[in-house]
Amino acid sequence: MPVEVFDKEKFIELSEKATECTIKKNKDNTKLKLRTPRYLYTIKLDPSEADELAGKLSCPTTEI
Repeated sequence: MPVEVFDKEKFIELSEKATECTIKKNKDNTKLKLRTPRYLYTIKLDPSEADELAGKLSCPTTEI
């Protein structure tokens, strides 16, 4: 089961351990998913906040 994160700063810290970040854009929100060796972490944000956060991540990103 994925683990949902609600804090942006914690999500940035988790990106240091992640192998990849997947960005999925929906009508209402944008989901960012971090794949780490143990868990899949997700966060739901507004599209403008998600673009800002995606620029701060330290892992490779792919968009779906």
